Amino acid sequence: MELRLDAVERHLRTALDNATEPLCAYVYDLEALRRHSETVVAALPEGCELFYAIKANSDLPILRALAPRVAGFEVSSGGELAWVRAHFPDTALIFSGPGKTDAELRLALDSNIEAIHVESQHELQRLAWLSESAGKVAPVLLRVNLSLPGLAATTLMMGGKPTPFGIAADQLPACIDRLQSTPGLRLRGFHFHLLSHQLDAGAHVELIAAYLDQVARWCDTYGLAIDHVNVGGGIGVNYRQPQQQFDLAAFGAALRQLRQSRQNLPRLRFECGRYITAACGYYAMQVLDLKHAFGGDYVVARGGTHHFRTPYAQGHSHPFHILPVERWHYPWPRPELRDATVNVVGQLCTPKDVLAFDAQVYRVRVGDLLVFPYAGAYAWHISHHDFLRHPHPQHSYLPMECANAANE
Repeated sequence: MELRLDAVERHLRTALDNATEPLCAYVYDLEALRRHSETVVAALPEGCELFYAIKANSDLPILRALAPRVAGFEVSSGGELAWVRAHFPDTALIFSGPGKTDAELRLALDSNIEAIHVESQHELQRLAWLSESAGKVAPVLLRVNLSLPGLAATTLMMGGKPTPFGIAADQLPACIDRLQSTPGLRLRGFHFHLLSHQLDAGAHVELIAAYLDQVARWCDTYGLAIDHVNVGGGIGVNYRQPQQQFDLAAFGAALRQLRQSRQNLPRLRFECGRYITAACGYYAMQVLDLKHAFGGDYVVARGGTHHFRTPYAQGHSHPFHILPVERWHYPWPRPELRDATVNVVGQLCTPKDVLAFDAQVYRVRVGDLLVFPYAGAYAWHISHHDFLRHPHPQHSYLPMECANAANE
């Protein structure tokens, strides 16, 4: 993951020069996104393909930058499906997520979907009824909540235990029976997504190997012919220790060895979101006030978790950089802290509006700009934007530098 802080800071200084209010902004580096997405695709061995999960960040410039570089997009709602199809009528799409409505399933059937990832027996029954009523054949992946011995837990688990995601493995025989007896359904494969925030490349390859072992047993037991297995996303971003990220090169090499060591493996499909876009985004907020209370120092800045919910959602103190701003227009000395341990908070009327805590700073002043990297995924898009009706932040996109960027 490449952070191009110089380019981002140049853009922010220009924004500061033009600002009439304290600055609050998102900046997305599309050139860094291009480079990273191409690196990820190149690291995957033959027989693997990358879809982008747009739930992480569905901004149109982000999707336009990724569309020529990934195999397709993964959508998880009718709204996402309609949004993508309106702008990318020919891009390959897969539709996953729990709680799909009949209207969403009908839209999927009408939208040339690569595969519909079915989450329950009842959803499969409804899809069979809808597809037969429409005289169509629905391409199906069964998402299975699989219990694996020795499954190493991460900070976010969606399977391997009771969760609302996927079909419990003991319900699989009934689903297979329906698939084999319903002309309106065609089984293309299986979908697994047991965990997210995986930072251990070796453990992730072992998990994929366990998926493939189980799929092979099912294919033998039920006489199935499938064309791919979707192994979800799950690759994490290390917010707490940004210099220690997922080892993509080691992951690609181990995955290549896995495929070479086994015969007749199905195609593997990845649907990554966070890992693709997190590093291209930055959230910047200008310091409004410095406060000291009961032995604690607080940096109060323009914005907050209603814009950038990632730190609260992940339960971490988000790293940030301080961009010094020399402009000062008040007729009194400028408040500042030196060699301090601070908590960074926003403008919300709640003590939960914390973006960083116990952070060491050499110097911070009212009017300086705090710049939070790794804000390109599950940041603006999961935030409660209109709480207190504060204005939304600016959104800017640094262009790609490749020669054909203007045509993408």
